[in-house]
Amino acid sequence: MQTLFRWWWILGTVVFASNFVWSRGGDGRSLHMERLEGSAGDVLEDNPVGRLKVFVYNLPPKYNKKLLGRDPRCLTHMFAAEIFMHKFLLSSPVRTLDPSEADWFYTPVYTTCDLAENGLPLHHKFARVMRSAILYVATNWPYWNRTDGADHFFVVPHDFGACFHYKEEKAIERGILPMLERATLVQTFGQRNHVCLNNGSITIPPYAPPQKMLAHHVSKDTPRSIFVYFRGMFYDDYNDPEGGYYARGARAAVWENFKDNPLFDISTDHPTTYYEDMQRAIFCLCPLGWAPWSPRLVEAVVFGCIPVIIADDIVLPFSDAIPWEDIGVFVAEDDVPYLDTILTSIPMEVILRKQKMLANPYMKRAMQFPKPAQPGDAFHQILNGLARKLPHPVNVFLKPGERILNWTAGPVGDLKPW
Repeated sequence: MQTLFRWWWILGTVVFASNFVWSRGGDGRSLHMERLEGSAGDVLEDNPVGRLKVFVYNLPPKYNKKLLGRDPRCLTHMFAAEIFMHKFLLSSPVRTLDPSEADWFYTPVYTTCDLAENGLPLHHKFARVMRSAILYVATNWPYWNRTDGADHFFVVPHDFGACFHYKEEKAIERGILPMLERATLVQTFGQRNHVCLNNGSITIPPYAPPQKMLAHHVSKDTPRSIFVYFRGMFYDDYNDPEGGYYARGARAAVWENFKDNPLFDISTDHPTTYYEDMQRAIFCLCPLGWAPWSPRLVEAVVFGCIPVIIADDIVLPFSDAIPWEDIGVFVAEDDVPYLDTILTSIPMEVILRKQKMLANPYMKRAMQFPKPAQPGDAFHQILNGLARKLPHPVNVFLKPGERILNWTAGPVGDLKPW
């Protein structure tokens, strides 16, 4: 109870004043132009132009444009990075029209753009669409067959990446689509020691509409009067009726332990003031759902709310560029019942230091896919990741007639034509 009173006092009397500290330097200079020091700052500001060339395959429209034209909701859902990466590369200075000089080959297929009525991707079609696109590429160009795809990259922003299922046990059972095992996967999913994460995969942020977030920015002087904030599901009654699997029970534990705690502003409601509320909060919960990640990671960083990451063994986006340990708080899934003690025990100077780092514009930009693209944004961080993987080892190029991948491996349903 003493801790509770301490935080009510801080929220009521200190937070407004400290907003000035977070947004201004000690000598009155704006902190918003300060760069991160050390290697993280170097990576954030790295420029990929001139360090790699990418050839974009020209696929039939059924793999991308027709899917998008049929359902424009694809442009705003959390998987939209596959669409915007394609649009970006078409006009990027790293693009080459001469495949003989390409370092990387990109196949623009929108596997998550085939949506059900509820707006969710039809996961049972993902692998068939991807497999069909690879067959087309391998049949019409010689470059795939030189390496079995080892110099190709694919954007697979699904719950469990190229395992192509939203439920973990099903994703593990399927495994990564065999035809993608040598390719570099650019994916939102990342979890250490998991069958759905290849060595060398590039973990990226999910898509959160940048213009929409920009339209909801509040004054930087707005007090952070909410201690802990979360909006979202705690149970998935439709897909997990017994309630024991969704989020591995972590979200259910948040609700059961803190639904009546005055320091926790948590609900299943999604108010129109959602973005504004995040800017009024000190901590924003970022628990796993079906997969370890969600757009809340992006939103928390963009709005300067300290992300409380509850997802054991998560691999976070651009971890070589974004110092997640310095800007976030990590809580083990089993420790969720102690969230109130953990968060109220963090010293104020640590909170101020994390929020000062969150105010850095380079870090916010790296988590977004803006239009038009900006230096250091998520597009550029992906290209930086690809550039750091060059040159390709000599052993990725196969001998004439040599094949490594098994094109008929995997679930029988994946072999159906699409």
